[in-house]
Amino acid sequence: MTDGPLIVQSDKTLLLEVDHPLADDARTSIAPFAELERAPEHVHTYRVTPLALWNARAAGHDAEQVVDALVRFSRYPVPQPLLVDVVDTMSRFGRLVLANNPAHGLVLHTNDRAVLEEVLRNKKIAPMFGARIDDDTVIVHPSERGRLKQLLLKVGWPAEDEAGYVDGEAHAISLEENGWKLRDYQRLAAQTFWAGGSGVVVLPCGAGKTLVGAAAMAEAQATTLILVTNTVAGRQWKRELIARTSLTEEEIGEYSGERKEIRPVTIATYQVITRKSKGEYKHLELFDSRDWGLIVYDEVHLLPAPVFRMTADLQSRRRLGLTATLVREDGQEGDVFSLIGPKRYDVPWRDIEAQGWIAPAECTEVRVTLTDNERLQYATAEPEERYKLCSTARTKIPVVRRVLERHPDEPTLVIGAYLDQLDELGEELGAPVIKGSTKNKEREELFDRFRRGEIRTLVVSKVANFSIDLPEASVAIQVSGTFGSRQEEAQRLGRILRPKGDGRQAHFYSVVSRDTLDTDYAAHRQRFLAEQGYAYKIVDADDLVG
Repeated sequence: MTDGPLIVQSDKTLLLEVDHPLADDARTSIAPFAELERAPEHVHTYRVTPLALWNARAAGHDAEQVVDALVRFSRYPVPQPLLVDVVDTMSRFGRLVLANNPAHGLVLHTNDRAVLEEVLRNKKIAPMFGARIDDDTVIVHPSERGRLKQLLLKVGWPAEDEAGYVDGEAHAISLEENGWKLRDYQRLAAQTFWAGGSGVVVLPCGAGKTLVGAAAMAEAQATTLILVTNTVAGRQWKRELIARTSLTEEEIGEYSGERKEIRPVTIATYQVITRKSKGEYKHLELFDSRDWGLIVYDEVHLLPAPVFRMTADLQSRRRLGLTATLVREDGQEGDVFSLIGPKRYDVPWRDIEAQGWIAPAECTEVRVTLTDNERLQYATAEPEERYKLCSTARTKIPVVRRVLERHPDEPTLVIGAYLDQLDELGEELGAPVIKGSTKNKEREELFDRFRRGEIRTLVVSKVANFSIDLPEASVAIQVSGTFGSRQEEAQRLGRILRPKGDGRQAHFYSVVSRDTLDTDYAAHRQRFLAEQGYAYKIVDADDLVG
């Protein structure tokens, strides 16, 4: 028994004592195969899941390394059944291998015939196969490469995909590091992705994921399709690529509700791709319009189901997913693994903060007591109406004003989910409101005025959750959200994490109605940020002074 920093428990949770001298070494060793669940002040909780172990195998780690890390850093003897389970689970990955056969094209090969027999008899999987070549090999219909990987993961036999990628249409792209340099972690993320061929890079909001995408494009030297959450995000990508690479305005096309340009580098919104006309996805031809060498999925944790289905057909293309968190409230992390690829690079938010690349942040939950009338309305409302009632209570408005008075000269975003509430706040605060119906031109003008300091406060809907570059914003006040969405909370904090020129701290406030669903959802929303080491301080609205 050693005095290690880790306690390994039979329920597959790992407890890491943060203040232990070997904590950093232990964290680095377990990060490839254990998912961080909670990271409060002193003890961090990780969980070993099959998906995390298969991610580790896909990234080149073997069971021996995993067992060694657990045994080496554990304070107490590691439960023997857990070690056996780790070895067995990891051995399931790669017993089935997708490969290209010179004579037959795409095939599924096995080193364990019983596993192949098992999947051949699965009613959902069987139609994806062609003829049996020999006892250990079967032809796979090329169009089923993605869907087959999805289903094999679901039945517990994740396939190793060694079928390779097409190079795509060549197109010269290089980084132009004039007065700036790719950060070490950005370079490492791009290199790790490229070595694996496809997969996901996880970096905090504000850590420069766009530059990781640009570095991957410079490696690919090929036509690239970039999928983004909205037009404003797409135009930010375009500006960054023109500023940081050899690409010119003419080489980059925008494929959105407003424009339909297909160029060597094309930036398309998820929204336009998933738009239906007469029951069909009429923009699917975008995927076949060029011989793409690379497809980049920005904010991959938001990938809509139809794009998942399209991605199943794109398995011969290199695919890069970028995100701040792989948390999906729909539990489809397995689909990201099978269709985009395994997690190739991940770094904790606090590590990037310690290096000075994102601003330190203070998170505060402000609890508001509803008026008697509001409480009665809430108590007598239908269950499905209650969250909207308590999260849009008018009592929150003076509290928002008080928070603004606390930070009189700081650029502030007031963020919410309900449009009536945002309009009311805009009127009360004398601040412009940006929501889904705001025209892109007006949005961009308001964002530019905010960047220049002409506007101090902006009221924004969920359109500002993603990919909006507002480095000057240092205060965010959240008044309502999408129920208990953890990734939305992370995205909203991310709006204020760009490093400030004067090194000042960022402040994230969540205004919550006491004794209601608002409080319950707030607790759930905060989980991901707590996992990343952000502690929320709870204050009463009455104690809030400027």
